[in-house]
Amino acid sequence: MNYRYRINYSKKNDMRYTSNLDIHKMWERTFRRAKLPLVYSQGFHPQPKIQLACPLPLGFLSRHELVDVVIGQDFSLELFTERIEKALPSGIGINQVTVVNLHDPALQTQIESSEYHIYFLENFDQDQLTKELTEVLAKPNIIRNRRGKNYDLRPLILEAEMIDDQPPYLRLILESKPSATGRPEEVLDELKVPLELTRIIRNSLFFSGSKK
Repeated sequence: MNYRYRINYSKKNDMRYTSNLDIHKMWERTFRRAKLPLVYSQGFHPQPKIQLACPLPLGFLSRHELVDVVIGQDFSLELFTERIEKALPSGIGINQVTVVNLHDPALQTQIESSEYHIYFLENFDQDQLTKELTEVLAKPNIIRNRRGKNYDLRPLILEAEMIDDQPPYLRLILESKPSATGRPEEVLDELKVPLELTRIIRNSLFFSGSKK
């Protein structure tokens, strides 16, 4: 009998410039080192059944990433987590492990939106940025071009606000469906904020129908 485990993990600074493809390979190596009996797909090129939730742009950090793996043995959550933690490289931290329904849809198709916290590496005028944000959100359309195709960024911005904390940060919730994904660096571009002067952390992933 096969079992599907879901790992909620953090991507820390040591993994900041590791691509999504390399993260996928890292998980496969980790599961092998942990001696977990991976289950493979059918066909001419069988692949282990490992699914990442949705791509995280290179250079971003995350407090909440998800990966599903199907294995051919029932482990307690404690033993599964212990084996994974011993096999993981530096830069990945386990937040939680759960067992999910083997026949649920693919993980990446269940994600609806992502929450980002954007911190500023230099002093900035918070009042001016709040004004710019208000003007951006008031626009009925924000037409941009991505890979040679025009699209409207505005409906992809579900929430946006400045959080007056220590330090203050910009909180965004952007649509993250396979067919329509909002990217925080494009919002920053509309706000006239250079990407290199920020540190972007994905804080949460939301499933379809989940409350934000």
